Amino acid sequence: MTIYIKNKYRLQVDDFTFKCCIGKNGLSKKKREGDKKTPIGHFSIENLYYRSDRIKKPHTKLRCIKIKKKMGWCDDPLNQKNYNKLVLINKETKCEKLYRKDHKYDLIIPIKYNYLKPIKFKGSCIFIHLTNNYKATAGCIGLKKKDFLIMIKLINKKTKIQIN
Repeated sequence: MTIYIKNKYRLQVDDFTFKCCIGKNGLSKKKREGDKKTPIGHFSIENLYYRSDRIKKPHTKLRCIKIKKKMGWCDDPLNQKNYNKLVLINKETKCEKLYRKDHKYDLIIPIKYNYLKPIKFKGSCIFIHLTNNYKATAGCIGLKKKDFLIMIKLINKKTKIQIN
């Protein structure tokens, strides 16, 4: 199973096509930390993270992990140990907080871009997350909640994402 980003505004899974949004500065084969671009390529996906205080556990074949207040995703390219990994928030680790006031991260799936052996400044925190207005992202892919919930019923841990 593969998720396809067909153009800047369409995500396709099987016979389902959903409107989506991508990075403010478009797609790039040469993604850099902070460039607001969505990376081009073929990637695996991570687990599904969700806010259990806002959403009941979704129906999916993905492993579901509850987002807790102290969870973050390290976006500090100089932190070799934790760069582009799930971390517990502390004063020493620069990270994207997963427990947010807005609803963007009520459901997220990290895309395994620059993931196994992260290269400094190549980019981090590339997620499929929620949007309610299709406003351009900082490099992630945004979907409406109803579309996200349909997508996660169709995919599993072996699903890949093709962005071009």
